Amino acid sequence: MRIALGQINPTVGNLAGNRELMTRFARRAAEAGAGLVVFPELSLTGYPPRDLVEKPTFLERTEQALQDLAVETAHLNLSLICGYVGRTEGSIGRRAANCAAVLAGGRVVFRQQKMLLPTYDVFDEGRNFLPADDQRLVTIGGTPVALTICEDAWNDNDAEAEALYERNPVEELVAAGGRVLVVINGSPYYLGKRALRREIFAATARRHGVPVIYVNQAGGNDQVVFDGSSFVLDAQGHVIAAAASFEEDLVLVNLETSAGDIHETLADEREAVYEALVLGTRDYLRKCGFQRVLLGLSGGIDSSLTSVLAVDAVGRENVTGIAMPGPYSSEGSVTDARALAENLGIRFEIVPITPVYDSFLAALDPVFAGAARNVTEENLQARLRGATLMALSNKWNALVLTTGNKSELAVGYCTLYGDMCGGLAVISDVPKTLVYELSRVANRRHPGAIPEAVFTKPPSAELRPDQKDSDSLPEYDILDRILRGYVEEYRSPGEIAAREELPLDLVREVVNKVDRNEYKRQQAAPGLKVTSKAFGIGRRFPIAQRFYE
Repeated sequence: MRIALGQINPTVGNLAGNRELMTRFARRAAEAGAGLVVFPELSLTGYPPRDLVEKPTFLERTEQALQDLAVETAHLNLSLICGYVGRTEGSIGRRAANCAAVLAGGRVVFRQQKMLLPTYDVFDEGRNFLPADDQRLVTIGGTPVALTICEDAWNDNDAEAEALYERNPVEELVAAGGRVLVVINGSPYYLGKRALRREIFAATARRHGVPVIYVNQAGGNDQVVFDGSSFVLDAQGHVIAAAASFEEDLVLVNLETSAGDIHETLADEREAVYEALVLGTRDYLRKCGFQRVLLGLSGGIDSSLTSVLAVDAVGRENVTGIAMPGPYSSEGSVTDARALAENLGIRFEIVPITPVYDSFLAALDPVFAGAARNVTEENLQARLRGATLMALSNKWNALVLTTGNKSELAVGYCTLYGDMCGGLAVISDVPKTLVYELSRVANRRHPGAIPEAVFTKPPSAELRPDQKDSDSLPEYDILDRILRGYVEEYRSPGEIAAREELPLDLVREVVNKVDRNEYKRQQAAPGLKVTSKAFGIGRRFPIAQRFYE
């Protein structure tokens, strides 16, 4: 029997659209001679559905869509595995479960409920779903199959230092006689995640001596991006089939002959991060109903990279860059912004803020009663730029993309209702040092798009004379090392200082800035996750608290 991996990009809540998408892929699989097609976790409902599962109508319509999918694929003469949100039995506890179904002959012939529910990082499944008490094997094509759902299989490997759960569904199902492990997944991408998956499941295949069919979804849903990168391993852990990364794909494999399709993936992890940001931006806009975007062009590296990503996501004809020179803007800021826009072929407009800024100062100075100029006037400039972008957003029905990076967001080097204004924070999980690396990727894809001067000029917010980021922050290569240790690895200041050979007082100063600026981050636009720990839904700290490092 040939097996097809249906790596699709479902939309949360679009039951009819997701059903049609799977029907189309199932038809292609059948035409290619497959006897089984496997789709990702919650492929019928989209992942993550979050509190949609609290709606009885959502559960009712999901069950109907599952039955319709069975009927619509009945004539294809193949079995189909898909994920969906199921209704639990009984009147106590959560009413929904994360489930997999096997469809054949126009009906649902088998259902499996997820046992291990992750409640860390971006996952909160324990809030929404009831875990299974037990799981069973399903026979497909005469072979006993261990059908698992994402986390159920991630607790079975030698790569983790310690298990997260007492139960091991893979071990239990293989001990019961499972001869093939099928894992359907909604596994978000982050830097290095693709290699980690292969390592974990290769260890699982070797440990149990069974082939592994791993199917993941591709696409963006809110802040998480799914890279796909589905694969099939033989019982020795060797890759015998692989799907592309960051796009929908259909891959076929024959487990008896170990012959399967190998589709190209992005070997360079910097290229992968870039593609993740493009896909996440494109899907956020498409799934929210937007076609056009605009952003402020400062002539700096952050807005330059965001512009190129936007062009790759939605096309140059749908991107507008706005230069908003103020009283302290350098001549090179507008020159570099204009050059970038011309190189990319995007619309470019200039809206000076100095006249409005002067008017605001004239109105406020009597109230300020002679107080010295300080950060108040700097923030006013940023907020005037934010107001300008939001006005254009309303007028043109275009989504504003914010351009702040992870390093700035971490330490509060950003202005509420100013440069934080917007609908999507494209690079908010990209450290400043990685921004420069991704900008080189951008220039490989669009030769010369970002002017070389943008790479070499000292970073500056240009909100006061001769201002540089280094006036307030450590050099970015040092800052990013501290932030990686504190935000992504949860190390203490002492551990970071010792490992990075940095002054302890400097490390403490940085981590305290991270803690003090939680209130800003919780008012920020949603951002796309590409590192192991992103600000947003995956990092939940209180605002009003007194625990400081």
